[in-house]
Amino acid sequence: MAGNRRHELKALFGGGLTPSEPGRAPETKSMPQTEPAPAGQGGLPSRSASGAVKAMGLSLGAMTRDAEEARALRQALSDGERIVTIQPDRIDSSFIEDRLRIDDRDDEDFAALVESIRENGQQVPVLVRPHPEKDGRYQTAYGHRRIKAAERLGIEVKAIVKPLSDDALVLAQGKENAERRNLSFIERGIFARNLASHGFDRKVIGDALAVQKSELSRLLQVVESVPEQFIRAIGPAPKAGRERWMKLGEILAREAKQYIGTDVIYSTRFRAADSDARFRILFTRLDASMKPDPIKPQELTDGDGKVFARVRREGKVKRIEFSADIDPAFIDEAAVLLAARYGEFLTKRAG
Repeated sequence: MAGNRRHELKALFGGGLTPSEPGRAPETKSMPQTEPAPAGQGGLPSRSASGAVKAMGLSLGAMTRDAEEARALRQALSDGERIVTIQPDRIDSSFIEDRLRIDDRDDEDFAALVESIRENGQQVPVLVRPHPEKDGRYQTAYGHRRIKAAERLGIEVKAIVKPLSDDALVLAQGKENAERRNLSFIERGIFARNLASHGFDRKVIGDALAVQKSELSRLLQVVESVPEQFIRAIGPAPKAGRERWMKLGEILAREAKQYIGTDVIYSTRFRAADSDARFRILFTRLDASMKPDPIKPQELTDGDGKVFARVRREGKVKRIEFSADIDPAFIDEAAVLLAARYGEFLTKRAG
């Protein structure tokens, strides 16, 4: 089924396509068919049995992606859009940042995208607009990862060029994020904050993220509560939801915790971890540091300074622990004396 979709998409892209803007048209070329290379010759490497489950997941993801791309391509063509080719080094990112990356690492989804484009070519065009400030350049509305993949592979990018307003660009960017690869909670917060800092009103921001006013307020609240250096160090952390990010923000409101957190994010263990693991490492360390130190037991000593019992106070529980070498007869006598003394205490308090 996946193979049929791929052949169908290749057929739709059979030849070069003419630009839609004669005055600002990028260079166009006849697009050669890209045939899958055998393993060991630039194609996908053979997978070991130990990676079978992972390979199956990536294959299913590729099939889903093929179906989405076929639908998106048909829609673009039915709307009368024309697809052109542009060198990736002529395309700038959107003026609004949305995704987070740590240490310039590629995630598994991106690696799979690169291999898919290497094997089958770029199936769905990106959306760009003529750059509003740089003549002869373009600015991305959506398709940042496909542009980056094309750059990695040294090939041109298939693109639709539209003269978009700023509002239209960010709405298209948000729609693409929602439909193709959802932003993590903190990435959505970053996107919302960046839109707000560029002067977009709450209505446009809510539409771009497809969220209600209450959820938008929570997104902005979290991003404002977690210092930027920690967000950048952690990265997208897709498995860390709103509750834990909010809790992290509450913890980091204390300056002392920021000092502890700074030591954590520069540690070797933290640097070697992926984004979700980075969140867990930092959160666990800071959350543990929030717990009060246990109260030390009160030591009871005899005339020679030797400890014969300890009084422990742990929450609502209080107890006396006698040393192991104490004569049992003394413990019996102490129990009687303690009961009598407690009766006197209650009588005195009542009277």
